[in-house]
Amino acid sequence: MLTAPADLRLALDLVGIFAFAISGGLVGVRARLDLFGVAVLAWATGLGGGILRDLLLGDVPPVGISEPRYIITVLLAGLAVVAVYPVVVDLGRRRPRLRLGVIGQAVKYLDAVGLAVFSVAGALKALILGAPPLACIVVGVLTAVGGGAIRDVLVGQVPEVLRREVYAVPALLGASTVVVASRLEVLSVAVVWGAVALVLGLRITAIVLDLQVPTRLHLPTLPTVRRGQDRRPARPHTVRRREGPAGPATTDHRPPDLPARTDGRPSDHLPPPPEESSR
Repeated sequence: MLTAPADLRLALDLVGIFAFAISGGLVGVRARLDLFGVAVLAWATGLGGGILRDLLLGDVPPVGISEPRYIITVLLAGLAVVAVYPVVVDLGRRRPRLRLGVIGQAVKYLDAVGLAVFSVAGALKALILGAPPLACIVVGVLTAVGGGAIRDVLVGQVPEVLRREVYAVPALLGASTVVVASRLEVLSVAVVWGAVALVLGLRITAIVLDLQVPTRLHLPTLPTVRRGQDRRPARPHTVRRREGPAGPATTDHRPPDLPARTDGRPSDHLPPPPEESSR
C-alpha cells in the first residue's frame, strides 16, 4: 500500500504549482500584459486546477487559498518570471519571432510537467478521500487541465485541451494508472512516480513529434446562400425579334436586367443614357 501519502501529495502539488505558475506568467509576457496581469495569470494557472479539484471533492476551503506553502510557491514562480521579464521584452524588441518561439516552447514543456504531476496528484487525493474510481479519474484529468484552461481563457485563446494536440489523453492514462493500481492494491511511491513519468513521456513525445488527435472527416461543403437570394442561378432570357430593315430575325440571350439592343444584335452592356433634349 501507499506510504506517507501527505508528503508525496505535497511534493507533487508543489512541483505542479511551480511549473504551471511559470507557464502562466510566460503566457502573460507573450500577451504583453503588465506585471500585475502576469502575476494574476501565474496565480490562476498554478492554483486553478487544485482549487477546482478541492471544490469537486468537497475539501473546502481549497488548499490553494489556505495553504501558505502553495501561495509561497506561486510567489516564487512569479518572481522568477518577473526576473526574466526585462530580458524577454528586450529580446522581443530585437527579434520578436524568436521571442514568441522560445516562450511557446517553454510553455509547452512546463505544461507537460504540470500535467504529469497534477493528473496523478488529483487522482491520488480523490482516492484518499474515498471517491469512486471513475470520479477519481475525472478529478485527476480536470486537475491537470484546469489551470491551463483558465489561463488560456483569460488571455482570449482556445484552451490547449480543446485543440488537436495530444494533451488530455496522457493525463487520462496517468490518472487511470493510479486508480487501477489502487484497486489492485499495488499502489506505492514507485507506482506514483512511474505514472508521472508515463504522462510526462507521452506529452513530450507528442510535442517533439507534433502528434495530433484525429479529427472528423473532411466532408465537402455546400455553397452558402444569403437570405433573399435565389438558390438557382438566373438563366438568360431568350427574346425573339421579327425581321426588320437591319436583317433577318435574331435571338437575343440576355440577363433579365439588361435591355435589348435595337439594331438586331445581342445586347452585351447597358446602353448609354439618353441625352437631354435642349429647349
